[in-house]
Amino acid sequence: MIKLTLDKILEEKHITKYQLEIMTGIQYKTIDRYFKNKNKRYDSYILSKFCDSLNCDINDIIVYIKDQKERHSSE
Repeated sequence: MIKLTLDKILEEKHITKYQLEIMTGIQYKTIDRYFKNKNKRYDSYILSKFCDSLNCDINDIIVYIKDQKERHSSE
């Protein structure tokens, strides 16, 4: 499973979703979907804008969590 940690980095940097909207030019509702991990697909342009605006690397906002089901089925 892929999970965005946008909530954590915004909290660490004391930046609101509204401020991120202004910084990136990305609509608030789009930022909110990424913030709440409601996306099934991730737009590389949007992720790039997040990284540029937040001065971070992609691995600071995306984590991979191995699914327990996948782990057990491969054993």
